[in-house]
Amino acid sequence: MIDAHCHLEQKDYNKDRDEVIARCREKMDAVVTSCAYPDDFDLTISLKKQYPDFIYVCVGIHPEYIKELKQEQKDELIEKIKGNKDLISGIGEVGLDYYWIKEEDFRERQKQMFKEFIGLAKELNKPIVIHSRDAHEDTLDILEEAKAERVLLHLWGANQLVGRIIENRWNVSFGPILLRSKKHKKICRDMPLDKIMLETDSPWFGENGQRNEPTSVEKVIERIAKIKKLEANEVDIATTQNAKKFFGIGG
Repeated sequence: MIDAHCHLEQKDYNKDRDEVIARCREKMDAVVTSCAYPDDFDLTISLKKQYPDFIYVCVGIHPEYIKELKQEQKDELIEKIKGNKDLISGIGEVGLDYYWIKEEDFRERQKQMFKEFIGLAKELNKPIVIHSRDAHEDTLDILEEAKAERVLLHLWGANQLVGRIIENRWNVSFGPILLRSKKHKKICRDMPLDKIMLETDSPWFGENGQRNEPTSVEKVIERIAKIKKLEANEVDIATTQNAKKFFGIGG
């Protein structure tokens, strides 16, 4: 099992981060953690150095931070990414968020930052992990315009656009929301198994408002198997191989 998208840098893990990682190592092949804010970069890289063959890292800027983000913060992070490219397996999460950002000028700034990170991913020959909320068509338009190829759409929620994702041969990761969302079940049903990965978006999406952990991908495997009428072991093997190939894990 591989959690292709979580956030081990979050303060929710400050008291027992090493214990959480130890639980993950008992059951899982790897964990991909996403640094989505400049201030979290150093901690994220330190985790990679501490667990080099288990923790893999993506780095980007979440679009919801566009209002508070200073130009120098973004520029400094991009330079840090370039300087640590051998420790980084992907760019992300980056993209568009129209749920939290309503103002048109800030949405335009999101688009420009998104395009810049797509360019960075291409420059460094890294895959890119996408956040898209209430901005699905614009997200796909920008990715297609940029001819992005190695794309993982994290928690993708627009089942009416799955055809475009399949046509572009992009990937989608599914998390615990799959246990209750009819929309995401339809997306999972329609996506080819070789383009599906597991995620938790931990520490969020825990049961009853509790903290989530990467090991909960087990439940996601079971639900994907039920939706696609497959054995859980088949889903586990396929999604693990998909993540390894996408992020270069173990390669």
